Amino acid sequence: MKKAAVIVAPGFEEGETLTIVDIIRRANIQCDMFGFDKVVEGGHSISVQCDRVLSDEIIDYDMIVLPGGYDGAANMRDSEEVISILHSMNEKGKYICAMCAAPIVLERANLLMNKNYTAYRGYDQKIKQGHYLEDKIVIDGNLVTSRGPATAYAFAYKLVDLLGGDSLAVKKRMVYFNAFDVKEDE
Repeated sequence: MKKAAVIVAPGFEEGETLTIVDIIRRANIQCDMFGFDKVVEGGHSISVQCDRVLSDEIIDYDMIVLPGGYDGAANMRDSEEVISILHSMNEKGKYICAMCAAPIVLERANLLMNKNYTAYRGYDQKIKQGHYLEDKIVIDGNLVTSRGPATAYAFAYKLVDLLGGDSLAVKKRMVYFNAFDVKEDE
């Protein structure tokens, strides 16, 4: 079975992180939170207990997800361990996913060269690599990016699909179509 790993760095965006983990787990796909520590405090003073502490074990996962939050993204960007993990996963062609501010980590790892991506508004001015698009979700090869907190649901559902899960069933159980003006393929 496929499995996803979500990195939880101090200052992470709680809404994005927990939405992603929740939706992937609802699809019955293993999704573990790898924290910089066992308990990590987010950008809005919400602390979460992570499943594991960040280590090379993450390289065995099929997908790595970097949620946003400016401080969380900056902490990931400045971590040599995170950059090394991203290089290893990219060499293996595994999914590398980032949203909101987290594409700055992809830039530091030189993963956005000649790639399409999206990020939080204004990050097209901060990130010098790649080609910025305003789509909710951008997939370019093994890189998957999304805009920000409001796109966390759509992003997580897309990650479920990429991992071979049934996002439509999860959307229906979560009354996604009743809450948002979206079609079944969004």
